[in-house]
Amino acid sequence: MRLVDYLDKGASLGPDAACLTTDGETLSYAEVQQLSFRIAAGLAATGVRPGGKVAILAANDPIAFSCVFGISRAGAVWCPINPRNEAAENREVLDQFDCEVLIYQAAFEPLVNRIRDELPKVHTFVCLDRDPGSGPTPHLQGRTVGWDAFFGGVSQPAPDLTGPDELALIVGTGGTTGRPKGVMLSNGNLETMTALTLMGYPFGDRPVYLALAPLTHAAGVLCFPVLASGGEIVIMRTPDVHGFLELIPRHRVTHTFLPPTVIYMVLAAPELDSTDLSSLRCFWYGAAPMSVSRLEEALLRIGPVMAQFFGQTEAPMMISILPPAEHFDASGNIARGRLASAGRPAPLVTTAIMAADGSLLPRGERGEIVVRGSLVMKGYYRNPEATAEASAYGWHHTGDIGYLDDENYLYIVDRAKDMIITGGFNVYSTEVEQALMAHTAVQDCAVIGLPDDKWGERVVAVVQLQPGASVEAAELIAFAKERIGSVKAPKDVLVWPDLPRSKVGKVLKPDIKARLAASTTP
Repeated sequence: MRLVDYLDKGASLGPDAACLTTDGETLSYAEVQQLSFRIAAGLAATGVRPGGKVAILAANDPIAFSCVFGISRAGAVWCPINPRNEAAENREVLDQFDCEVLIYQAAFEPLVNRIRDELPKVHTFVCLDRDPGSGPTPHLQGRTVGWDAFFGGVSQPAPDLTGPDELALIVGTGGTTGRPKGVMLSNGNLETMTALTLMGYPFGDRPVYLALAPLTHAAGVLCFPVLASGGEIVIMRTPDVHGFLELIPRHRVTHTFLPPTVIYMVLAAPELDSTDLSSLRCFWYGAAPMSVSRLEEALLRIGPVMAQFFGQTEAPMMISILPPAEHFDASGNIARGRLASAGRPAPLVTTAIMAADGSLLPRGERGEIVVRGSLVMKGYYRNPEATAEASAYGWHHTGDIGYLDDENYLYIVDRAKDMIITGGFNVYSTEVEQALMAHTAVQDCAVIGLPDDKWGERVVAVVQLQPGASVEAAELIAFAKERIGSVKAPKDVLVWPDLPRSKVGKVLKPDIKARLAASTTP
C-alpha cells in the first residue's frame, strides 16, 4: 500500500467521517482526499514525476499533513524536514536528498530565505498559508508560488500504481553525530509497520488519535493505521501538556503517543488525577528508555493502557512490542520485572543478539540487537558504505546492546556508544538511570562516562529534579548504591534545571559530555 491508500481505505469506510481535526475545525475524509488529488496535480504541473523528492517544512498542521497524501498520490517521495533543525542542517538535507519541491509554512520563511540560494535542485517553493506576493518576501521570487496558484483549477491525475518496493519517504537520521543519513523507507516497509501496529495493539472501530509529538517523526507514521481504521486524528499545533490533558476527554481520545520525557511532564501535571481518561485504549511510549518507576506510576494514574514499542528510523517503530495487557501478570498485578523490557519481538520481524564477530548469541547473553524482515529499510540514500556497514553479516544492526530472556522478552541495556568501562567493568548507562529515576525527587536524568586517571572512565549523572524538589548529590549516590552497587553507582551527580534535548525530545548525551569536558579543561 502507498501512504495515500491508508487515507483512501479510511474514506471507503465513510467519506463524511472526521479525518483531521485541529483547533476545533475538522476536515472529512472526502475533503482530505480532494486536497490530495489537487496537491498531486499541482506537483505534476511543476514537473515532479514518480520518484521525485518533495519536502515539507511545517509544524503540526492538517493541510501540511494532507500534503503527504498528495505527494504519495503523485508517486513522489515524501521528505519530512524537521522545523526545529538549524538552517544549515535543513539546507544539507534538502540538497543531499535531491529535493525538487519544498512546501513550507510562512512561519518558516526566514529559514527558507537563508538557504534558498544554496538549493539549486529545488525548482519550486510552495508557501502553504500565504501568497508570497502579499507580504515582505525580499528573496523569494521567481521559483516561489502561493497555495492557490499551486493547485488552483487542476484536474485529478491518473492513479499511480507504485509498487511495494518503491520509495515512500526518505527520513534524515539527524546531524548530531555527523552528516545526516537518509533512511529510505519503501511502501512495503511502512505497510509492515502498519500491519504490526494493527496486529499488536487494541484498535477497534473508529479510533481517535491525539498527535502532540511532531508529525515528522513517530507521531506521523502512527497516523497510518488510524486512517486505515477510519479513525480521526486530532492534531496539536504546539506541544502543551495541559492542552493535551484537556483534549483527551473532549474528543474521547482512544490512542496517543508521547516520548518518556513528556510523559514525565504529564505525570507532574496537577490536573492529571482529575482528568477523565476513560476513553484511552492505547497510550504508546517509545523513542527512548522509560523509567520503570515512572511507568508503574503511569499504569496506576493514567490506567492499564500504556503500550511500548521499540524501533528506529531504519526499522520503523515495531521491532518489538509490549501491548497494554503484557504490562500485567496472569494475576492482574503489574509485572514490574517485565516493565524494564522492550516487549517481545514483533511478528514479521526476526530478532537476534549478535557478537562482534557476527556470531549469534544464546538467550541471556548481551550483544548487539540485530533484525531481519520486511520492516527493515531499503538502505541509506546514495550512501552504499553506510548501508553495507548497517547490514553486515546479513542482518540490520541497531547499535543497541541487549539480550533476550527465557520468555523471549527483549531487554535493551544501552546504546553501544554509551557503554561506560570503569575499572575494567562494563557499566550500562540505562541501568544507572533507572536506579536514579526511582528516587521521587528526580524527574529525568542522563548518565555518561568521563575520562578518569584511576578508573579509565568514571560514572557521572546529570539530573533534572521534579518541580519544587530538592536533594543532595550524596543522597542520590547513596540511593543508587543501594540498588546497583558501588561500581555502577555514579561517582558524581550534578543537578541541572533542564537537560539538553534533540528536536524530538531525546536527551543529548554528547552535548552533556562536551559541556562537562569543557568545564574540566584547564
